[in-house]
Amino acid sequence: MFSTDIVYEVVTFAIGDTKSGTKMGKLQLKDPKSGELLNCILWEEALNRMDSKLFRCGNELRIVSGSFNEKYNNCLVSSLELIKEAKMGLEKDEQQAVYSELLEFINKIKDEKLREFVLDIYTKNKEKILVCPAAKLMHHNYIGGLMVHILECLKYAEANMDVFFQRVNRDEVYAACLLHDIGKILEYKVDLESGLIDYEENFRKEWITHSQYGFTICMAAGFKRVARMIAAHHARAEWGAIVDLNEKDLEPIIYLIHHIDDLSAKFGKTNVAMLG
Repeated sequence: MFSTDIVYEVVTFAIGDTKSGTKMGKLQLKDPKSGELLNCILWEEALNRMDSKLFRCGNELRIVSGSFNEKYNNCLVSSLELIKEAKMGLEKDEQQAVYSELLEFINKIKDEKLREFVLDIYTKNKEKILVCPAAKLMHHNYIGGLMVHILECLKYAEANMDVFFQRVNRDEVYAACLLHDIGKILEYKVDLESGLIDYEENFRKEWITHSQYGFTICMAAGFKRVARMIAAHHARAEWGAIVDLNEKDLEPIIYLIHHIDDLSAKFGKTNVAMLG
């Protein structure tokens, strides 16, 4: 049973519009001891009294005042107290360290044209790449999370190629890992003061998904097999894949990026406080 004495951990937070045109906050909290979730609503009046930093993923909060439903799994929140502030993401020195590791993998690409193509993207977009999250909610959702996710994918890929996939084109696999989510630098925005993540409003006016972006830039540059790996990394069309892995007669390498991306998304650290 939930009570106002429990210190909860912030899982997700989003602001939407009500039918009357006012703002409404949707906050999901977790009891770290039991793992039970509490879904909260905050009306605009309550939101206006609170600092947005309160709602950062991983923050520890206490509900000062609110109205619970009979099952104690929903709460209309009026007031919150910050008990412990979560880390927003990678510090600047950590960002540079991870970025440097990514550059090391880029330099492992022996095909000069492909290496320069990937390096140019990383160089021109460095500032965005340093801070971009990998998701709003699902995984690596913190400042610098995209780089951590990509680095995990590269390390998973390298380990698997050494053991299971020795005959695949390593250059193409490295490039696909490095670029499979690069569209997220355009898809997401992160508030560097609060750590809150949201979608860029204009992204979907130009692109369907970040996969489409990565696929498109690789196809335009002539790296068709890299593009196909990126196109398949969400596995199913209903999950956003351009190439559905249920299709027949796909090259085995097409499956690789999906599986390592899935491993990182499932086992990578969602909350930056878990890093280290």
